[in-house]
Amino acid sequence: MAIDWEVEYNNRARVPEHPQIFAQWARDGAAYREEASKDGRAEIGLKYGPSPRQTIDLFKPRGGADGPVALFIHGGYWRSLEPQSFSQMARGMNAHGVTVAVSGYDLAPQVSIGQIIEQTQQACLFLRRRFKKRIMVSGHSAGGHLAACMVATDWKVLDGGAPADLAPVGYAISGLYDLAPLLHLATNADFKLDAAEARRISPLFWPVAKGRVLDAVVGGAESSEFLRQSKIVADGWREKGVETRYEAIPGMNHFTVCDPMTDPTSAMTKRLVELANKT
Repeated sequence: MAIDWEVEYNNRARVPEHPQIFAQWARDGAAYREEASKDGRAEIGLKYGPSPRQTIDLFKPRGGADGPVALFIHGGYWRSLEPQSFSQMARGMNAHGVTVAVSGYDLAPQVSIGQIIEQTQQACLFLRRRFKKRIMVSGHSAGGHLAACMVATDWKVLDGGAPADLAPVGYAISGLYDLAPLLHLATNADFKLDAAEARRISPLFWPVAKGRVLDAVVGGAESSEFLRQSKIVADGWREKGVETRYEAIPGMNHFTVCDPMTDPTSAMTKRLVELANKT
């Protein structure tokens, strides 16, 4: 049976209540920024690049920032949303001594997905200069794609002073790893992808060093294509010597799947902290 690409890849249509979810994200993000700022634990709007969206919001745990460093990369199909709606994703890991950076990036069609990958690499290098530590990268949706790209990056090529495994561990939530299906979507008017570029920016096909770690997590209520995307990167990278884990979380849709990150006691937070401690 032919795949209806628009149905499979249009998450907003699959979750009609997404405007309410987005509004709640914005409220929760503002509340956590206020809480962390009052505690002296937040640095908001750190510049890692020249454009207004190339910023990092930094959230430190109580008692100092001597523990691991994690990055969270927001989603929005590379075309929407902003890091301010995801400050609360730092809450769970902060409670366990992990410093969490939430990064922004310029959006398509003003920039290409390839340029967004490059900007996110610069955000990681900014964190390296700041903390002199390796980074656990996490991300949701488009951010899941970007997190996988960070794990597969050879950092020595970008910065001779950085360790080759600057981002050795990733937790990618509801990401896309083979971008060929985007060629079938109306939104490719913004992405402007052809088959060669879609493959070039698909982390599924990147060389990735043995010993890296990637969890590919997806909501159990997501489309068959989103389930497949997480499965193929877990299976494909495992064959390359990566320590991978695939998990479909029962009952979670594309927009609720990352909610457990805000809960210090959730299984997701415990796994994120375990991964952060591997860096």
